[in-house]
Amino acid sequence: MKTRIKWLSPAFFALFLASILAALQPAQAAGVTDTEIRIGNIMPYTGPLAAFASIGRAEAAYFDMINERGGINGRKIRFISRDDNSNPRTAVEQTRELVEQERVHLMFGSFGTPGNLATRNYLNERNIPQLFVASGDEEWAQPKRFPWTMGWQPTFRSEGRIYANYIQAAYPSRKIAVLWQNDQFGRDLFRGLQEGLGITANMIVADIAIDADMSIDTQVDILKNSGAEVLVLNCAPPISARAIRKAAEQGWYPVLVLVNAAASIANALRPAGLQNSVGVISTSYLKDAGDATWKNDPAIKEWLAFMDKYYPDGDKDDSNAIFGYAAAETLVQVLTQCGDDLSHENIMRQAASLKNYQSTVAFPGITINTSPTDFHPIEQMRLVQFDGNSWQPIGDVIESAFLGAPGDK
Repeated sequence: MKTRIKWLSPAFFALFLASILAALQPAQAAGVTDTEIRIGNIMPYTGPLAAFASIGRAEAAYFDMINERGGINGRKIRFISRDDNSNPRTAVEQTRELVEQERVHLMFGSFGTPGNLATRNYLNERNIPQLFVASGDEEWAQPKRFPWTMGWQPTFRSEGRIYANYIQAAYPSRKIAVLWQNDQFGRDLFRGLQEGLGITANMIVADIAIDADMSIDTQVDILKNSGAEVLVLNCAPPISARAIRKAAEQGWYPVLVLVNAAASIANALRPAGLQNSVGVISTSYLKDAGDATWKNDPAIKEWLAFMDKYYPDGDKDDSNAIFGYAAAETLVQVLTQCGDDLSHENIMRQAASLKNYQSTVAFPGITINTSPTDFHPIEQMRLVQFDGNSWQPIGDVIESAFLGAPGDK
């Protein structure tokens, strides 16, 4: 019996080989093609926290710049950002639409604690990265329970400890008043302040919780009448601006401590009156484009050119815009490290393996380090003081306030 051998045609063999090679490549989800990566985002473009919308606008502009330069490993970013009006229910609805209809591959930089908490279970159940959340809550660093969620900025609680240590050192025995936002952000930072003060926490002689859209004239009267000599403003930029202006109108000039989230010249200090804001203390980890120290800094020159070309309607004094730029820059670093493997698993693997990565607009000495058990990218800050024109650094980079932060590391 003769055995017949039927040779495959060259064309058929090439097709067969291509199918084998394709099967060996990392699987791509609906949000990734050979030319595109779809990224979702939730931002308060309207409502009481709309001052933070420039974060999303700066991120969109940054991705436009990256796309013009050829994208990431040949793929362009399609950034789809939706407005939730600071409403957690709307955040859930919009996130579902982004995932199920727009087919985004990951969520990036969504703003605020309530909305991100409301969407965290949904995203983790579907193994969809919820990367670099724009909130300083400690909930974004729970890698065992929520392995698909990671924060970016320093925690509010650690920031509160920094202010406590500063007040103890610079203004011992001074009475303290606190105006704090009645939400998770406000509570976390206030708790850190109390923890940092320790046995001297009784120097807080008055504290008032407020909602993000309240009128605060009466509250400022109460805090002034408490006899406080230090006022900690732990609330959004618009309320902080009104409080600074109201205190000045009343002839009350306490030491003003303003939380990092509100430390925007464009959204808080300028509306409050720059003359009323001289001496305000805050924290930072990003350079201020208006600070003469960075006048010749290549990164700030690039930032200013970026704003002129890609975000001309933005305000160069808006710290939220430079925040969005730096966060987007970090995501691009992660996606670049992924190479051609853009699986959800590899994206989180790369996000959790950043070693001494430094944003171009971060203060010298402030680096990003992550690991599979450490989902706190930035754990350093510097104290800064407003001189009437820009923020000036005080002292060295602070790390001690971040030691021993709780979490399921």
